[in-house]
Amino acid sequence: MNKLVAPSFIGVLCALVLASSTAGPAPLPLDTGQHAASAGPSRVSLGTATADGAGTSGAADNPAGTALTPAVDPDIRVASPTQPLDVAPPAAPAAPAVGPALDIRPVQEPSPAPSDGSTGPSGSAPAQPAPEVPSIPPLWAPDAELASPAPSVPAQTSPATSESLAAPPATEALVKDNNSAAILTVFTKINEYRASKGLKPVKYNPTVAGLAQEWSDSIASREVIEHRANFWTDPRAMNPNNGAGEVIAIRTDRDAALLVEWWKGSPGHNAMLIDPRFNVMGAGISYTNSTYQIWGVVNFFGYTTLPAGTVDSPGGSGGSSGGGSAFPPPAPTLCDAAGRHMPPTLDLSAAAITGPGDLVTVNSSGQLLNRASTGVRTYGAAKVIGSGFSGAKEVFVTDWDRDGAYDLVTQWTNGNLTLHRGIATGGFQAAITLGSGGWQSLTLAVGGWCANNRMPQILALDGSGNLFLYPNKGTSDLSARALITGGITASRLAMVDYDADGFQDVLALRADGAVQLYRGWGTTTLRAEARPTVATGWQDVTGIRALKNVTGLNSTGVALRRASDVVQYWDLSGGRLASPSNIAGPWTGQRLAQ
Repeated sequence: MNKLVAPSFIGVLCALVLASSTAGPAPLPLDTGQHAASAGPSRVSLGTATADGAGTSGAADNPAGTALTPAVDPDIRVASPTQPLDVAPPAAPAAPAVGPALDIRPVQEPSPAPSDGSTGPSGSAPAQPAPEVPSIPPLWAPDAELASPAPSVPAQTSPATSESLAAPPATEALVKDNNSAAILTVFTKINEYRASKGLKPVKYNPTVAGLAQEWSDSIASREVIEHRANFWTDPRAMNPNNGAGEVIAIRTDRDAALLVEWWKGSPGHNAMLIDPRFNVMGAGISYTNSTYQIWGVVNFFGYTTLPAGTVDSPGGSGGSSGGGSAFPPPAPTLCDAAGRHMPPTLDLSAAAITGPGDLVTVNSSGQLLNRASTGVRTYGAAKVIGSGFSGAKEVFVTDWDRDGAYDLVTQWTNGNLTLHRGIATGGFQAAITLGSGGWQSLTLAVGGWCANNRMPQILALDGSGNLFLYPNKGTSDLSARALITGGITASRLAMVDYDADGFQDVLALRADGAVQLYRGWGTTTLRAEARPTVATGWQDVTGIRALKNVTGLNSTGVALRRASDVVQYWDLSGGRLASPSNIAGPWTGQRLAQ
């Protein structure tokens, strides 16, 4: 498990503020001596702060460059990119301009006030404060976006049962202790603080709480720090028209009261807590048994007319997935994890595949080649890492067993599906058959589709346009599946977080070269919405490989194998396809692994 080297008192703290301007038996690869080289596992370096949440300089208070190892699986990421916003609210604290690419920077925080004894369920005692907390500045939304009603969601008719905005997914690797006391603590502490400033208390809405709890469970189970992009447009936000905001904090203990104290101590977060326009909030609290034991998300909204269901304080006795009984417990699905999987941190410098940005190809002789990612859009020379893949229809690179080394899932023209488990010191283990017969007729994509499950899964499109989810059964036969949707026409699929909201999506490449986007939200269903065309002119594309860390830590994008000996990289870190750049070859006679 990738551990974050951080103080024991509080982990990571961030805020997103949105307010109106008034605020066959497979052949074996070669031996372990044939592999690519790399510099080893990456590290996150936090640079000197340029501004704190209120827009004032914080550089003088911080040493430059606190080195942190990446967070638990996967790396800590900044806020999900959104549209660049250039409307600054004159009546609210000034915030620096924020574009699609944000850096997490250390901000010197004051010591939190001692807790008065209000704690989470475990009642842990206060500890010594951390001297430094990574943070991001607030982000303000334009008036028009909050003043306009959210667009209606287009109805989907095929199949009606496969697409839903119903209950949030269950979560994996969470400790399902009752969180009602912690939620009440956060709500009470926020309103006590507002009262001390002469402000009216915020009320509580279970629907908003469900929105916050879903995201808290999502980021806690994935162990990533990021905001939900455009959360104020979610139907559960109920069209706020006078400001919207989100704060997130995590701690190494369960003291919910001190989450609020840290928000109070950071100028940007403090501005949100005491924003007079907010009159409704919802809180989500999740617990884990890893380094960061409590994850807190609070959504604030301002309404001219309070939405239905708003109450004076949190009610009910809902557990960790209810946020005050906002949602009933979800029914079991094939996304649910059979167990907890905490991948270790491995030195992959001697492995056949060294990182998530590597490019793997199959040449005309059936050899498997790897080009290790060496920097921003740069790659090392091709090295042979396997042979005997002439009969492969597609090869997929993934950490199938979540042991920290990259594996090969291969779809063979004889109908079999196999797994070659990667070895950190080089090479692969002997092939294991995951499926026998019939797989050659399917169009596949492999990746982390389920938000509550760290294991990769398989999406499979059949000849009738039905998209199925095959859950990861380890080395067992893949037979169980769930229908996600129907009516998809595509010659190739790719699984990638297209819109940077933390959930995997599907890019469906049609024969005419158009690419349709099917957005997921981490469950066995798709989002119920129109399916936009996000690219055209891709008729010559024969391979699509989702990549990470090509343009920077936690960046996302796709590599395309095109005609005329061309491989392109298209960055997606801004939530849309950026202009492509070519990756040097040669690529003649080589097929791109997915």
